Amino acid sequence: MNQKSSKARLEVRQAEARDVSAIAALVRRAYEDLPAYTFGEIRGQMNNYPEGCFVAKLDGKLVGYCATMRVTKNMAMRPHTWDEITGNGFGSRHIPNGEWLYGYEMCVDPKVRGTRIGRRLYEERRALAERLELSGIVFGGRMPNYTRNRRKVEDPQDYLNKVVEGKIHDPVLRFQLANGFEPIGILEGYLPEDKKSKANAVHMVWRNPYVDSEQPKKFRLPRDVESVRIATCQMQARAVNDYEEFMRGVEYFVDVAADYEADFILFPELFTLPLLSFADQELSSQESIEALSAYTPRIRTALSKMALEYNINIIGGSHPTRMEDGDIHNVAYICLRDGSIHEQEKIHATPNEAYWWNIKGGDSIDAIQTDCGPIGVLICYDSEFPELARRLVDEGARIIFVPFCTDSRQGYMRVRYCAQARAIENQCFVVMSGNVGNLPNVGNMDIQYAQSCILTPCDFPFARDGIAAEASENVETLTISDVNLADLSWARAEGTVRNLGDRRFDLYRIEWDGRVGKPADAAGVAEDAGGRPLGTKTMGGG
Repeated sequence: MNQKSSKARLEVRQAEARDVSAIAALVRRAYEDLPAYTFGEIRGQMNNYPEGCFVAKLDGKLVGYCATMRVTKNMAMRPHTWDEITGNGFGSRHIPNGEWLYGYEMCVDPKVRGTRIGRRLYEERRALAERLELSGIVFGGRMPNYTRNRRKVEDPQDYLNKVVEGKIHDPVLRFQLANGFEPIGILEGYLPEDKKSKANAVHMVWRNPYVDSEQPKKFRLPRDVESVRIATCQMQARAVNDYEEFMRGVEYFVDVAADYEADFILFPELFTLPLLSFADQELSSQESIEALSAYTPRIRTALSKMALEYNINIIGGSHPTRMEDGDIHNVAYICLRDGSIHEQEKIHATPNEAYWWNIKGGDSIDAIQTDCGPIGVLICYDSEFPELARRLVDEGARIIFVPFCTDSRQGYMRVRYCAQARAIENQCFVVMSGNVGNLPNVGNMDIQYAQSCILTPCDFPFARDGIAAEASENVETLTISDVNLADLSWARAEGTVRNLGDRRFDLYRIEWDGRVGKPADAAGVAEDAGGRPLGTKTMGGG
């Protein structure tokens, strides 16, 4: 008798980038009374500790999600808020050698509750803690029936006691207690948005029975190698006879970088301005912008074709682009070797750009997923605003590319010093690429000054002066260097200073405005210009 095998209905696995949209929708369904995550926050959770993020899919539909990170005992056991310990929901305070797991997100689709999806996700966390020989798991658990029963209790601790004694029913706490977690206290003000719990949470702990709590294991982060080769093109601004001649020059550098097996090549800000040099007459500022913007489709297509053919990720400097609303923005086109094209607008237009070209700033900044991990792009002036780089690193970016265009040494040094600061304070690599030379008959491109470079944090694994490589001043050249992304993980865990982990979230934080972008869609979710849902943070809750 032949037996037919059927496909498994339930799949529990590590979360992946392709799950981001479905996770965001799930969280909105599961917690209608709390703010939603942005796509960037969910990407940050995965990028900062991919091994700690799990999804459950039932009959092909994503119905469960949990996010976890590693923390030290001191972080795990002391009083804290959800914002403080998670880095505003990005999971960016993950400590690679932390001895405890911290669960800061757990949600299950309301339509499948009762199928023990949550228990399966808890089991994945527990298996991870046991496999890594961690001390245990900690989280702040919601107490959603507290408001309903507030008149029956003296305070949150009294409520917890009565739930433990079985005198009051709380489905969330009951579930956590049934899964072997013990309460060790109340976290007051844990999540202000959680009105049902009056911002309180129960400090929950599960202790790994296979680890001696008196002598917990000490973890050292191995000095692994995760090599990435980066090329930065310091490009000569020169007159050309036509579009094809200009693109041949661009392709030359792509070809050379590919011959050296570089993973990335970065071009300067406004590197397409030579396309104005073959105009019949010198154009006014507005005419120049219109002429350049007309090349946008061809530039995108050409860079994407090169990225595929030469097997290299191209950071296309920046190019003035007319947007759908009629405004001109300064846009970097990031063409990856898998054929995808990403855009990053310059957020802050300089006074010069605003006056001469009427360029407007963009409203959205996000890390971009590549085959070498997440990266970020800050176009010139944007590198002088530390909030933007911190956002990118919170989302998981380990390399930030800074295409720039400066006319004097003073202007260049502003960008250089700020780029070095971003590398140090975010413990990441920063790559700069600028123009040199001049363009006769092209307004606002009279002289250029650049010394392109690849910058590192300043600590023992890195170059002595925080410079992996740099070009000679004002000479057209390609500068190439290998960087080890694993050194960043080591520095963040065991470095002389640990800027990311040591941030004082109890004193300050960056609050991103969720109102920027399109109005709410039919599902009631605001989106930005790229179709990404907007919001601030969500519930945590273990």
